[in-house]
Amino acid sequence: MLRNMRKAGQTLVGKIIATVFFGALIVSFAIWGIGDIFRATPASTVAEVGDAKISVAQVQNAYTTQLQQLGRQFRTVISPEQARMLGLDQRVVNSLITDAVLSEEAKRLGLSVSDELVARSIMDNPAFKDNSGQFNRILFDQTLRNMNLSEVGFVQEQRAAMARAHLTDALAGNVTIPAAAKDAMHRYASEQRSASYFVLTPALAGDIPAPTNEQLQGFYEERKSTFRAPEYRAVNVMALDAASIAKPDDVSEADARQRYEQQKAKYGQPERRTIQQIPFTSMEDAQAAAAKIKEGTTFEAVAAERGVSASGLDLGTFTKAEMLDAAVANAAFALAQNGVSDPIQGRFGPVLVRVTQIQPEAVRPFEEVAAEVRQEAARERAQSQIERIHDEIEDLRAGAKPLADIAKEKGLTLVQIPAIDAQGRDKAGNPVTAPQRDAVAKAAFASDIGVDNEALRVANGYVWYDVTGIEPSREKTLDEVRDQVVAQWRDDQVSQRLSEKARELTERLDKGEAIEAVAQAVNAPVKNATGLTRNANKDDLSAEAVNRIFSTPVGKASHAANAADSRAVFKVTAATVPPLPSTSQQVQNVENQLRTGMSDDLVNEYIAQARQDLGVTINQQALRQATGGGEL
Repeated sequence: MLRNMRKAGQTLVGKIIATVFFGALIVSFAIWGIGDIFRATPASTVAEVGDAKISVAQVQNAYTTQLQQLGRQFRTVISPEQARMLGLDQRVVNSLITDAVLSEEAKRLGLSVSDELVARSIMDNPAFKDNSGQFNRILFDQTLRNMNLSEVGFVQEQRAAMARAHLTDALAGNVTIPAAAKDAMHRYASEQRSASYFVLTPALAGDIPAPTNEQLQGFYEERKSTFRAPEYRAVNVMALDAASIAKPDDVSEADARQRYEQQKAKYGQPERRTIQQIPFTSMEDAQAAAAKIKEGTTFEAVAAERGVSASGLDLGTFTKAEMLDAAVANAAFALAQNGVSDPIQGRFGPVLVRVTQIQPEAVRPFEEVAAEVRQEAARERAQSQIERIHDEIEDLRAGAKPLADIAKEKGLTLVQIPAIDAQGRDKAGNPVTAPQRDAVAKAAFASDIGVDNEALRVANGYVWYDVTGIEPSREKTLDEVRDQVVAQWRDDQVSQRLSEKARELTERLDKGEAIEAVAQAVNAPVKNATGLTRNANKDDLSAEAVNRIFSTPVGKASHAANAADSRAVFKVTAATVPPLPSTSQQVQNVENQLRTGMSDDLVNEYIAQARQDLGVTINQQALRQATGGGEL
């Protein structure tokens, strides 16, 4: 085709046609295509709330703050993929939308905050006060710089936040809690019950004959989804961390010995000394006291003269590194046991010290820990190379090099997982052995075959993964799961028989028979349970059975599943509720809990209606840009 076009282009007619065609094409680019290059600009607004706009920068700042807080909470680096799985991006934008809704409502209602109130709130903020408790302008400016905020911007945020607080306080700041609500809450939390009961065990179900093929087939058809095989994925995984690239053999003996000497305390117990101290107000007094001790006066006598009691002498037991005052530490660790120092000019004034006990150093020799020292040194060196190797691997990935080849080239381990489900288990139901198994499983099930996946950022490294195969979820045949179906059918039969037996025995109790007589019919011992509380198991009663006792009137009988294979038959004998004191911390706690819940409900209802009235739109593409989920 291209050859024919070239031949046609050699003729006069062909040249005219080509000129007209390409001319039109150039004009079209000039009008639509090239113009769009200059006109298209990245979206700057993530959401609009009425007339208010939430910018990309606002979302980025709030998102970064939340991401850092999560990282500190879990003591690891949270990757963008993990943050999205946690719904952090949606929570951040919804929080900003809520603030915008309240701010718009405050404007509509004419709420304002005076300059005096804003200034007072800033002056009273503990974050801006020095050690004396006074507002510190230098600290205030430094904090704003760290937050990347100008003074004007911060004041505006404070004013808006205070207006929102005034609005929510007006909506639900003084909720009155009805006495009936307090009583109901107290009753639910404090009620205790007693019951007499006995337990029906699987042995009481009798012999369960083997199911017929028809029974088994019917049971299987009714519960086919229970035996469905989950979707499995084949995944290749490669991890890059300090341990995977560390080379202990490259650490020389000299370097290892130097590290050992620097960190000797890690390999045993350093020397510890129990130290006593007498403080003085002047060096002259300390020198006079030292002279008395040399002449025979006891350390305790000199301390008593200074008004220091025997118990006040003890400074404590320390390693040299644990002592805050280097001068005192050097002197104390140079003394023999029971020796008294010369006067020392310590950090807090002149002192005399005495060592009353010495616990000798006990450190494992270098030869014993040499391998451990080399491994630690190698990992420390490797840590500094991770980012460089990461970039090299990304370059190879960009060149479409397979993960297996990259692992071989970089000396990393490629873990090939033939089958993993969304919960990180293999086909036998066992946890798969793989780096960052849970994170990889979630990411793999959000990906597909042939997708160039972004590396997962994990603590101290990265993990790459490729989905190499997908085995769809399917219904297993009866033959595949026959043993499981038979076991479940038998359990179901036992449960049905025990439930029917329990119903019969409960009817006898409700007719007035004594529980001892009813229990004797099934050779079950009667037990008494007291002090039962909701949602808590006690003795051999499960939480499910206890909750059933709380839903049964006093004096009535009932039954409940008590475990996977037993059933409890019981009669409620008592229910007690301690009186609700009119003045106590418990009552205050109940009121606070109810007030918080009711206040939150009122504010949330108000915000929901205000959102609907104002109109809220979210630009998901701009949100992804703001949270690192994609570029515009």
